Amino acid sequence: MEQQATAPAEVRNVVNFLRSSKAGIKVRVGVLNGKRIDYFKGKSAVKALTSPAFAKLKNVPKVESEEDAEKLLASIIPYAFYLRVDRGQPSGSPSSPKLLQVNHMQLFQNAEYYAWFYEGSQWTTYVGGIAMVAVMLAGVMFPLWPPIMRLGVWYLSIGVLGLIGLFFAIAIVRLIFYIITVIVASPGIWIFPKLFADVGFVESFIPLWEWDLPKKKSKKKRTEKVSKGKGKERTSSANGSSHTEVREYAPESSPGLQSRSARVEEVPDES
Repeated sequence: MEQQATAPAEVRNVVNFLRSSKAGIKVRVGVLNGKRIDYFKGKSAVKALTSPAFAKLKNVPKVESEEDAEKLLASIIPYAFYLRVDRGQPSGSPSSPKLLQVNHMQLFQNAEYYAWFYEGSQWTTYVGGIAMVAVMLAGVMFPLWPPIMRLGVWYLSIGVLGLIGLFFAIAIVRLIFYIITVIVASPGIWIFPKLFADVGFVESFIPLWEWDLPKKKSKKKRTEKVSKGKGKERTSSANGSSHTEVREYAPESSPGLQSRSARVEEVPDES
């Protein structure tokens, strides 16, 4: 857009910050004129400009309060980096992006939504495209490589395949060992119990082994289950026509003994 080209350097720096991941703005996806477009809420932009990450930037306007942030965001609207939009119903199913429509009154408010018309810095995209082309050309020209480079690539591929094979071998061995220990020494032992866990490479091999013990339920969940069970018992006793009463009787043959037997009787409801 022509308006974006006339934006000062300070304004462009602010917009680049808001469009980057450093700002921490929650980006949503909507549909505007049949095309998918990113949009955000004004409140999240104000929060981003009052964050410590923005305060560390240079060549940007100073923001000391939320009012300063709102004024700065309102001053950027004429450059059409983002515009105020009205959010409507979903474009298809309930989980599909919602329809957006540009509002004719362009002002900034925390509760309003704003659609991006700026993609941000594209240097990472350009670098990635150049790197992809370079890798493809290098692969196509592999027969022209010097013998030393081709030999190095061959050794590297053998090493990678060896690591993959070792990983599968460890997985099979630990499974066989677990099955044996389940039969011999229940509940079983896992070798490298965190091998498939979402942890770092070193943490995947720590500890070396571990018993396959069931996870203990938290006390909070147990308390909730007990309270729910008591509530159901009270409801059933209140709605039923009769209730069960447990009485204890001491045996007649041995009145001196402390042991007692319980007998269940059905008592009709008086009401």
